[in-house]
Amino acid sequence: MDKVKVAIIGSGNIGTDLMIKLLRRNGPLAMAAMVGVDPDSDGLARARRMGVAATHEGLDGLRAMPLYRDIGIVFDATSAAAHARHAEALQADGKRVIDLTPAALGPYAVPAVNLDAHIDAPNLNMVTCGGQATIPVVAAVSRVVPVRYAEIVASIASKSAGPGTRANIDEFTETTARAIESVGGALRGKAIIVLNPAEPPLIMRDTIYCLTEGGDEAAIRASIQRMVAAVAGYVPGYRLKQDVQFEALDAAACAAILRQPAAKAGLKVSVFLEVEGAGHYLPAYAGNLDIMTSAALAAAERMVELSRQQEVA
Repeated sequence: MDKVKVAIIGSGNIGTDLMIKLLRRNGPLAMAAMVGVDPDSDGLARARRMGVAATHEGLDGLRAMPLYRDIGIVFDATSAAAHARHAEALQADGKRVIDLTPAALGPYAVPAVNLDAHIDAPNLNMVTCGGQATIPVVAAVSRVVPVRYAEIVASIASKSAGPGTRANIDEFTETTARAIESVGGALRGKAIIVLNPAEPPLIMRDTIYCLTEGGDEAAIRASIQRMVAAVAGYVPGYRLKQDVQFEALDAAACAAILRQPAAKAGLKVSVFLEVEGAGHYLPAYAGNLDIMTSAALAAAERMVELSRQQEVA
C-alpha cells in the first residue's frame, strides 16, 4: 500500500528530530519535504543530505513545490504565532495538519488518552511537551476517582529549550493547563515549566499532583501504571521515577489548595516521571523534545491506520 507523504514546517530541533524519526521508521508515512526560513539551518542541510526536498522559503516555498499536491499530512513545528498563519492556508489547501506548537487551534490530542476521538479533525494540536508527559497520568487518576485539582511541573534542561520554546512560555502554561482539564479530566488545572540550567544537563522530569475525592489507592496506582506502560509504547524513555505517593488531607488542607472557604477532605496523589530521549538527533536529556515528536508521529500513523480501515469498511 502506498505511503502517505508528509512535510514538516520548522527545521529546528523538533522538526529535525521528527524528520529523522520518520526516515528511520518503516511505517505508513513517507518523509517528502522539510521547510524552514533559515537557509543555513542544520535541519535543512540534513534534509538535503538525506535526499529530502527542502526549502528555506517557508510555507510559500512548500506550496510552490510540485510535490505539494501529493502531501497528505503537514507537521507544524514552528511557533504558536506562525502556526496561526500556516493553519489557514493549509486548511484551504485541504491538508491534514498536526500542530506541535501551543497554538491550540484544533482539538488537543494525547495518543494514550483521546486520539481516536479526534482522529478526523483537520488540525490536531499536540498540546505541549509537559502536557504529553503529564496529562496521561491525570487522566489515569480521573478515570478512577474525580480529580478536583491537578498541578504539573515540567522541568527540562535549559539546553533543550530552543527559541520556539522560549518564545512560547505563556502559551505553554495556558495550553497545558486547559488540556489538563479538558483531556486529563481535572476540574481545575495548573502548569509550571522550569528551564533547568544545571550542568551536565538533566533529563526531563515531571511532577504531577492530583487532589482527589478520596479513592482506592491500589486502584489509582494500578491505573497509573497501565497508563505509563501505554505511553512507553510510543515513547520508550517514559517511566516512573519512583512509586506513586499518597497523602490523606483534611478539609482545611484541601480548602487551602483549592482556595475555597470550605472543602471536603481528600487524597493527594503525587507522581514523579522521567522522560529520556531516544537520541535520534538530540542528546538523551532532551526528552521534552522526544516526547513531542514521538506523540506527533504516533498520532499521524494512527490517523492513517484508521483512515485505511474506514476505506476497507
